[in-house]
Amino acid sequence: MASRAKTEPPGAVYGGKVKNVVKMVSLGAAALLGVGMVLAGCKSAPELSATDAAKLIQAKYDADAPAAANVTVDEKGLGQGVAAKYWERTKLYPNKFWADFTLTPDGKKAVKLAGGKDVIEWRPASESDKNFSIVVTTAVPNHLKAKDLKDVQDDVGGTKTVAFSEAVDLTGVPSALQDIAHNPGNKLSSKKNATFVVDGGAWKLQSIQ
Repeated sequence: MASRAKTEPPGAVYGGKVKNVVKMVSLGAAALLGVGMVLAGCKSAPELSATDAAKLIQAKYDADAPAAANVTVDEKGLGQGVAAKYWERTKLYPNKFWADFTLTPDGKKAVKLAGGKDVIEWRPASESDKNFSIVVTTAVPNHLKAKDLKDVQDDVGGTKTVAFSEAVDLTGVPSALQDIAHNPGNKLSSKKNATFVVDGGAWKLQSIQ
């Protein structure tokens, strides 16, 4: 074997070594390229803070058309509306617990009734019925607000999620009506979950559920 190696042309020996070196360099370059691609992939998915998530959610709400808020008016709220001069009793029925309340000019600026009517038809089941209520909507529309965001969580498929409260905004609503809106039976916020995905190297709001 040794004598055979000595008789081989110098080019054959060195040519084989050169080919091996070239192959090793190529493999090393490919490995470095792979690492670079992995690092580039990592850079395309930046951190998503709760503050950034809140901005994305609020941007979505602000882009939506503003909407009026529903306000449930129970017996207590009915009295508050009378005191605030939003409506006044214009008819009392023979049973003494049914009545009609007509919106005042100030009331028409504060609330709207279903069907564009201006009369609240108060029709409890009995004189002792304390569960009867009607629903009015605020005359002032507003955008929803994202509040009380929790920590951002990693989810399947590289997505991220965050739990938060979707809240009704009562900015511009008269204070007396805001007080009615805070009575029991009203729901001014609800729990939601937002999902985010990477799009073009930046986080994007995918959905709210």
